[in-house]
Amino acid sequence: MADFAALRRNMVDCQLRTFDVTDRAVLAAMDAVPRELFVPAGMQELAYIDQPVSLDAFGAPGRQLLAPMTSGRMLQTLDVQPGQSFLDYACGTGYTSAVANALGAEVTAYDASPELREVARKLLSSTQPPAADVVDALPKGPFDLIFVNGSCDRQPDELFALLADGGKLMFVHGQGRAGRTMLHQRSGSAFSGRAIFDTVAQSVDEFKRMTAFAL
Repeated sequence: MADFAALRRNMVDCQLRTFDVTDRAVLAAMDAVPRELFVPAGMQELAYIDQPVSLDAFGAPGRQLLAPMTSGRMLQTLDVQPGQSFLDYACGTGYTSAVANALGAEVTAYDASPELREVARKLLSSTQPPAADVVDALPKGPFDLIFVNGSCDRQPDELFALLADGGKLMFVHGQGRAGRTMLHQRSGSAFSGRAIFDTVAQSVDEFKRMTAFAL
């Protein structure tokens, strides 16, 4: 049987730290949360590779768990603080929710896939109190922080509307090697945004760009 504690420590030391994830709270949270619980049965050892892990076996074709380096650096960029309201969007099986909870955030998790919501609800309710409130419809907000577990081909206007004043939204924009994590922040009715680092993530179906057809 694999020594998952050792695999987590190796992930922290050899993946996160070498990818400029230096925040002690983020490193400690990702060292504490058992990532192997959030992947399909029989794939636990793949939870700690430096690549996304397929969630197809949960009945969600094409969905993936973000690579540890990507989720860790995104969380570090968001600068999660205890007591902040945190929306984990396209939450998948709930791994990011669990890490954000370990950082002290008050987490709401949502996924458009009912199959993944059910998995996330089961996993995140195993602690008392539950690590996150898994909801069946997009909540109204506002949220201090919004984390999107995937790539948005178009601007996710629905999520911008859920940000509190001063709130931050982070997602991957673009596909393949052209993917970039984007950090946006709200100030009153205005929004600012900047690219942080290049990465690869699967598309979030709700935010795919519509294809135009010409007759």
